[in-house]
Amino acid sequence: MSGIERTQTRLAPRQQEWPATSSPAGVVPPVAEATRQTAPYDASWGSSAPGLADFVDGIRPYIQIARVDHWFKNAFMVLGVVLACFYEPALLSPASVLPLTVAVLATCLIASSNYVLNELLDGPRDRLHPVKRHRPVPSGRVRPVLGYMEWLAVGAAGLGLATAINPYFAASGLALWVAGLSYNVPPVRLKEWPYIDVLSESANNALRLLLGWFALITDRFPPVSLILSYWMLGAFFMAMKRFAEYRSIGDPVVAAAYRRSFRHYTEERLLVSVLFYATSCALFAGIFIVRYHLELILCVPFAAGLFAYYLTLGLRQDSPVQNPERLYRDRGFFAYLIIAFSVFVVLMFTEIPAMYGWFNVEQSNASPLWILGAGSGR
Repeated sequence: MSGIERTQTRLAPRQQEWPATSSPAGVVPPVAEATRQTAPYDASWGSSAPGLADFVDGIRPYIQIARVDHWFKNAFMVLGVVLACFYEPALLSPASVLPLTVAVLATCLIASSNYVLNELLDGPRDRLHPVKRHRPVPSGRVRPVLGYMEWLAVGAAGLGLATAINPYFAASGLALWVAGLSYNVPPVRLKEWPYIDVLSESANNALRLLLGWFALITDRFPPVSLILSYWMLGAFFMAMKRFAEYRSIGDPVVAAAYRRSFRHYTEERLLVSVLFYATSCALFAGIFIVRYHLELILCVPFAAGLFAYYLTLGLRQDSPVQNPERLYRDRGFFAYLIIAFSVFVVLMFTEIPAMYGWFNVEQSNASPLWILGAGSGR
């Protein structure tokens, strides 16, 4: 072998080494390519804050069990606000924005405290549910001690804000928090009692009406007929949710293991209860309409349509009413809900004197509210 050939042989391997600063543009050195394909990814490469990502991942389950996405349910306060403005139009002013904002925040925190407790106590049974077993508590991503600390801290924050508004709002907020205890905590645990589970959970609707009302008015109580109607409306929604859950599980034995009240329920019994709640809601609403504002009778077809629409959704396989917080994704239902509520609000502030002659009803001049004490409207 000549000297030239020996030199080329010795240099050949070095020709495969690509200096980091002199690789041709767009060309990846073979060794670097192999390293890129086989080396495991390390999130810390090029990152200066791996601890922040770990912190976010650590607190995410605790945010999830607070069910911030369920805060939309506090929109049920709106009826109380509308009713307060109906009786005292002067409340329709910028001065009402701040107390309403604080009231909504307080209610959201109290509700989240209840949700945290619900998640913690339902964790063992949720492991038996085909979907809920992936939630933070049954999947083991929440430390119980920290969870209970969150429950108390969030509840205390909400009740503290409620106290700052006025005593009647604070009492209603406390009632909402205590309702969460009676619904979830043994040995009472009302969610395990058939029919009582629906009625106790839906009572939160009536409490939210009171929270909306007492955020603005502190010396009077809203009409009981409307409160009862609102309660039964919530019971209708809740019974449809129970029906959809029971039907989705598909096995009575599995359903009974997941929720004790399902030992008594059947699809037929749940549907009969749905009819009872809808009828009761209509009865109490009718009392309110005839006694206080007959113009709302024009809203009845829209309300009936809402019941029919929700019932249709509830009868679907894998019904969306199992997760009411996601119903906004059904654009048709959400649009209809907005239209129906808009008609209700418009009619609340509309007078049609001729209607009282058509239905042979006298306009009531009686005081529509219970007097709780002397004082201003705020």
